[in-house]
Amino acid sequence: MSFDLSTLTSETVIRPPRMVLLGVEKVGKSTFAASSDRPVFLQVKGEEGIDDLAVAKTPGTVNSYSDCIGWLGALHQQPHNHGTVVIDSASTLEPLLHAQVCSDYNKDSIEKVLDGYGKGYVETLKYWTHLTDWLDALRRDRHMASILIGHVTIKRIDDPIAGSYDAFVWNIHHKAASQLYAWADLILFCNSKVIIKAEDAGFGKKVKTGQDITGGRYLYTQKKPSHPGGGRGIFGRIPYELPLSWDAFVQAVTAARG
Repeated sequence: MSFDLSTLTSETVIRPPRMVLLGVEKVGKSTFAASSDRPVFLQVKGEEGIDDLAVAKTPGTVNSYSDCIGWLGALHQQPHNHGTVVIDSASTLEPLLHAQVCSDYNKDSIEKVLDGYGKGYVETLKYWTHLTDWLDALRRDRHMASILIGHVTIKRIDDPIAGSYDAFVWNIHHKAASQLYAWADLILFCNSKVIIKAEDAGFGKKVKTGQDITGGRYLYTQKKPSHPGGGRGIFGRIPYELPLSWDAFVQAVTAARG
């Protein structure tokens, strides 16, 4: 490889985005991704909820890590006109990665790999890297965007400055989540708007309940104490809140680019 300073450039480049799409259950994550540019879905074992979506999808579910990599390899090597690969979901893919690591070390639990102490989860990171390397190859060689769909859970956060509070977090191992957040160009969070009310439960007790106050579903593009989010480049300049609509998202990105 030659190193020629005359080849340096200041030209800006907009490449197909690498997206992490998180949200509460049944909010419409798959429907949102189905409206992306010519998507193809890799249906992971445990996620059979897109039968009614008229999109290209794997025939049956992806039942192993090698199945997932096999489909990514086919998208890289075989002719097609798909513009986005959607892994639905990364949350249900993680146990398949754990199974691969367990097979590598002939263990029956990820907790027993390399004598425990969380080493199995660290070992799993190399398979997440292998996966994102394939997604990067699809972006580089086939000009494809990628969307990793993920589910969330609620976790208590102990912040030494802000104190303790509850937040939505990705329901995969925190080391894997950190690695995938760093890889992604854009992290999106989907939810409805709720208001918390204290209702009388009798005997002087109050019960807090959440009620949807709009009937709508929204896309949040920036990180807040209550949920993940964020983007680099133009994706960091789109409005914090958008309707959960691919058209609204594209319009916001176009405006930020302009």
